[in-house]
Amino acid sequence: MKTFPMFLQMAGRRVVIVGGGEQAAQKARLILKTEAELEVWAPTLDPELSDLATAGRITHQTARISSSSFADTALVFIATGCPGIDMALHTLAKDAGATVNVVDQPDLCDAITPSIVDRDPVVVAIGTEGTAPVLARQIKTKLEEVLEPRLGDLAALAGRLRHAASARLEPRARRDLWRWVFNDSPRQLFTSGAERDAAKLIKTAIETGHFGATKGGSVSLVGAGPGSKDLITLRGVQRLQEADVIYYDRLLDSEILDLARRDAERIYVGKAPGCHSWPQEKITQTLVSAAKRGQRVVRLKCGDPGVFGRSTEEMRALKAANIPFEIVPGVTAACAAAASLGESLTDRGNIDTLVLTTGHRENGYRVPDAIADLRPGTCVALYMAVGAATQIMNQLERDHPDTAFEVQVVAKAQRQGQITMTCPISDLDMALKANGITGEAMLLVRCPRADRQTATVLAPLLAEGS
Repeated sequence: MKTFPMFLQMAGRRVVIVGGGEQAAQKARLILKTEAELEVWAPTLDPELSDLATAGRITHQTARISSSSFADTALVFIATGCPGIDMALHTLAKDAGATVNVVDQPDLCDAITPSIVDRDPVVVAIGTEGTAPVLARQIKTKLEEVLEPRLGDLAALAGRLRHAASARLEPRARRDLWRWVFNDSPRQLFTSGAERDAAKLIKTAIETGHFGATKGGSVSLVGAGPGSKDLITLRGVQRLQEADVIYYDRLLDSEILDLARRDAERIYVGKAPGCHSWPQEKITQTLVSAAKRGQRVVRLKCGDPGVFGRSTEEMRALKAANIPFEIVPGVTAACAAAASLGESLTDRGNIDTLVLTTGHRENGYRVPDAIADLRPGTCVALYMAVGAATQIMNQLERDHPDTAFEVQVVAKAQRQGQITMTCPISDLDMALKANGITGEAMLLVRCPRADRQTATVLAPLLAEGS
C-alpha cells in the first residue's frame, strides 16, 4: 500500500478549507459529518457555504492567508480551483506542518479523501490511492445496498452496552454475545424496526448470560483452497474471524491469515510430505485439548479438508471426545489446476469418470491401482505424486505402448509464480527436474474413449492436501 487507511479523532479539532466554490462545499459536507471545528477561508462563498456560515455551522474567514493560518490544524483542504494558487497555498500549509489535501492534485496530497459509506458510528472508507475513483464509487454503491440503514444505530446501542457486558461476562462470552447480536435475532429485530425489542433482548442476555451462542469449544476444519487468498470461501473467512486459535499448515499464501481475527492465536503445524513438523497424532490431540478448554478452534488446511487432508483422523478423535465440529469445504487442487489451464476435469461423451487418488502412501510413493487399471473415459487425479512420476511414466509406457501420452504440468496453480509446461510422457522426469518441481504434487491422467482423440495426460502440480 502506498497509503495507510486510518480514522482520525476529529472532535473539537480545527479543519481549514481554502476556497469558496463547489469543490470547497464538497469537502465541507464531509467534514460537517464529524465534530470538527470547520473554518472556510475565501473572499466570497457560494450560496451553500454562505448559508452554513449564517447558520453558524462553519466559520468564514476573509483575512489574508499566511503560514500561521494553517497552524494547529487536523486537516487542510485546498480547493480554490486555480492550480497555481493551490500550489502556493500548499507551500504555506506545509510550512505550518499541516496535513494537506489539494483537490484534484494527488501529487500534493498527504491525505486522500476516500469514498465513504456512512452508518455512523459504522463508517466504511474505500480508497484506490487516487487511481480509480469510479471503481471506489461502484464499491460504495454495492455496500450501500448491503448494509441496512439502521445498522449504525444498532452499533451505537452495542457501544452503550459494552461496559455492562464487560462487567458481567468473561471475554469469550462477550465475543459470543456480540456475534449473536450482529448475526442473529437482535439484528433482525432492529432491521425490521423493532428497536426497543432488540434492545430489551440484548440487555436481558447481558443480565442472564443466556443467548444464542454455543457454549464450550468447537472445531472447524476449514479448507483454504489452493493457496490464493481470494479462493477461500466466505464461510471459511467467517470462521477465521470467529476463531480463538488457528492451527495452520504450510499455507501457500500467508495473507490468508490476515483474514483472521487480529487477536486469534496462530499455531504453525508445518505439515509437508515426509517432513512433518508436528506428527498427525500431536495435531489431533491438540485440537481436542483446545476445544475442551472452551476455545473456538479452526484447523486450516490447504485445498479441501476432505480430499487427502487427514481430516478423518481428526474427526474420529473429535467425535470420541464429544466435541462439536464442522467441515468447511475448500477449492481442491484438481479443480484449481485444471482451471489454471482452462481445462475441464470431465468431458461429456469422452471423460465421464473422475477418480481422486494419491501417489504418496504411508510407506512411500507408488503407482496407484487407478493408473494400473486405467480405462477409456476416465480421468485419474493423483495428489502428491511427483515422487512417483518415474513409476507412473514407466507404467503408462509399459501398459499403453501405442499411446502418445502428452503431459501438461502446472506448478503453483492459481498463485503468483505459476509454472506451466507440456511434454511427452517419456520426457516427464527431465522436464520436472528442469523446472525445479519437486515434493508435493498432483497428476491428472486422462484416458479418452477410443473413438475420441489420442489419450493425453494432464499433470498439474500443487501443494499437498488438495
